[in-house]
Amino acid sequence: MDNLKNREIIIEFHPIGNVVKVSAMDTQSLTEICIQGPTSTSKEILKRNALKRLEYVLKKKGLI
Repeated sequence: MDNLKNREIIIEFHPIGNVVKVSAMDTQSLTEICIQGPTSTSKEILKRNALKRLEYVLKKKGLI
């Protein structure tokens, strides 16, 4: 995730029943992704997974 070091990322957690929806947005490219996971999962793991997904999408789009 070194590619995201110098970028501003906004991360939001929204609990919905027994699931947490995690949104991560890169403010530079305005690219946003969403993942979801069980509420029993720690916020750090959900955050890490969201950042990995955002990095994947940005690489796929050729933005990083």
